[in-house]
Amino acid sequence: MDNKKIIEKKISNFNPNESGELHEGIFGLPFSVNESKLILVPVPWEATTTYGDGASYGPKSILEASQQIDLYDSIYPDGWKEGIAMQDIPMNIFKKSEEIGEKTNEYVRKYNERQIDKTLQNEINKAGEELNKYVKQVTSDFLNKDKIVGVIGGEHSVPLGYIEALSEKYEDFGILHIDAHSDLREAYQGLTYSHASIFYNVLKIKNVSSLVQFGVRDFCEDEFNLIQKNEKRIFLFTDYEIKKKIFRGTTIKKEFNEIIKKLPQNVYVSFDIDGLIPYLSPNTGTPVVGGFTIEEVVFLIEEVVNSGRKIIGFDLCEVSPGENINNKWDGNVGARVLYKLCQLTLKSQK
Repeated sequence: MDNKKIIEKKISNFNPNESGELHEGIFGLPFSVNESKLILVPVPWEATTTYGDGASYGPKSILEASQQIDLYDSIYPDGWKEGIAMQDIPMNIFKKSEEIGEKTNEYVRKYNERQIDKTLQNEINKAGEELNKYVKQVTSDFLNKDKIVGVIGGEHSVPLGYIEALSEKYEDFGILHIDAHSDLREAYQGLTYSHASIFYNVLKIKNVSSLVQFGVRDFCEDEFNLIQKNEKRIFLFTDYEIKKKIFRGTTIKKEFNEIIKKLPQNVYVSFDIDGLIPYLSPNTGTPVVGGFTIEEVVFLIEEVVNSGRKIIGFDLCEVSPGENINNKWDGNVGARVLYKLCQLTLKSQK
């Protein structure tokens, strides 16, 4: 039986109106990784965070909460029928993250005392390099099978390897970056693959023709200067500047259209959950006041799709249950954001 017939049989035997807890898959779906069109790759890694922690539990909390989501979505009602599946969470990555995270805490403590421990620094940077290679290999394998891939973090450093993999498939693409932070610091605190340096590293990839940053409300002077020096490649739309124009009478649709104009045909969406209003993700590692609602951000991405652009991949990072790993709120919000990302990505392929 070919894959298409297998999918059709599973759909015919599946009741989308029942509780997802009847099935073990993401969103309660019955599809395997091999059968599905869209594959979610969990990366439970948070080796460079130094404020709030728990992002390594993000994939698990999202998976558990996803069982409660109703599949019908007016954005793309039959999207789930194309097949969405999530890989098993790699516990070796989780354990390595905990090991390196402890060393990062020790390294940062010394760093703040003006002591640079080169041995620890090299070990942490080496671990980040290995993580990138892992993510690139896993995602490349799926891309070579004509799958669409979404990465679930973990801290925001984790999608670098995936973006590198996409650069080997697409000659030109842009990134829609939704975040409270610019993440353009060079080797933050001496750590090359810091979550605060993800887009500094991404800009080394020549195929990324534009980086469009949406809703940012925290950035340092060095980051601002880098943006100014790359004004034809990096486009910063801060939370306040967007809202100020809306306060003065323009429409959110008009402002979003100006943002979308900076994106090329192929678009990668990088979604840090702290881009949202903090009450939606109170346990994320570095929350910042301000932000947008889920509906506003979904509307932005939907407008990207309606413009005829194609979403070639995405990541969702920094979802954390906080100190109480049984907390369900952040995972619930993360799961709902993830489902919208899946639906909009699949719809854009049409």
